[in-house]
Amino acid sequence: MLRNALGMPPCCCRLDRRDVVAGGALTALLAVVAGGMRPARGQTLAAAPPEVDQLALRLLVDSYQFAVTPGHKAVGPVQIEQFGWGIEPDRPPGPTLVSEFGLAMHAESTRGVEKRNILIDFAFTPYALNNNASLIGLDPAVLDAMVLSHGHYDHFGGMAGFLEKHGASLKPGLPLYVGGEEAFCARTWTGPPVKGDFGAIDRGALEAAKVRVTYADGPSIVADHGFTTGQIGQKSFEKLLSPSVMKIGVARGFGCFAERLPVDERALTATPDQFRHEIATAYNVKGRGLVVLTSCSHRGVVNAVKQAQAVSGVAKIHAVVGGFHLAPYQEDYVRRTIAALKEIDVDYVVPLHCTGEMFYDIARTEMPGKVLRGFTGTRLIFGG
Repeated sequence: MLRNALGMPPCCCRLDRRDVVAGGALTALLAVVAGGMRPARGQTLAAAPPEVDQLALRLLVDSYQFAVTPGHKAVGPVQIEQFGWGIEPDRPPGPTLVSEFGLAMHAESTRGVEKRNILIDFAFTPYALNNNASLIGLDPAVLDAMVLSHGHYDHFGGMAGFLEKHGASLKPGLPLYVGGEEAFCARTWTGPPVKGDFGAIDRGALEAAKVRVTYADGPSIVADHGFTTGQIGQKSFEKLLSPSVMKIGVARGFGCFAERLPVDERALTATPDQFRHEIATAYNVKGRGLVVLTSCSHRGVVNAVKQAQAVSGVAKIHAVVGGFHLAPYQEDYVRRTIAALKEIDVDYVVPLHCTGEMFYDIARTEMPGKVLRGFTGTRLIFGG
């Protein structure tokens, strides 16, 4: 069995030949080593994006959890539902949701009688992702697409274990949208508090589950209802921090193919991450505007929002949901980010994961009524 398919820590994701043969994945691995399984290309967003009547966004895994928050409330037109915890009136406490430093979201969109379901990111461990998906009642068979925002372990770590458990029930050829080959590069974490192996995506697990890797380096339609921003440009004041080093090449089936990378990276062996492959996901909600799911915002939350506006032609931003990657920055930088979001006239912001408490504390004062708190298990309903 592939070790990483079991969700072992990133330092344990290297394989030897016995691991591969035991898992029946030798053919898949040889294809990877030979450069096979070439990615498909996403359907280009060539005009105005699709419009949906409603978007119900479930935070499957986030860094925070608060079980005793009120079960349901409305803030303006946004409905907010909380999961609570594993307590029932007729039995002792049972399993409940798991939070960890990672992110995974389930988006269910509705347009007329059509429904589409996508999974965005995969948390840090398969234990958290599989546990929470089961408790919440997410049926993997309904998924129409999956999106990986970028190649950091806290966003793909649960992928192989999720596919191992549910691959047989997924739709054949289920697309996995990534922002480019860089997503597959192995990485070393070089930021605080400790340095170490930061893993690589298990291509063998993707092949075994018959998942179709789909490049979305340009803006692409996702499951007919949503779209990805494509690779996010850096045009605002935001400064990119690089807490990881990207290793170039393939070793034992893990890593990225140099010939599929940008020309200036192909001859390198390692380089500080610039996150060129990072993408955000967005929906155009009827009568409301864009809901932008930023995931981690290494290239800047303002840049991600402006990218969504530019590629869609839709100026109105109804909500920005996800990690804003502001925890490492000083107060003046956080305040500048909040000022930029106010200038864009965002209706609501839902800070998650790597945003940091400073943003939440300041934004509540600077953007009264516009900051919504989401946790592991929260369901946010936009439109409808």
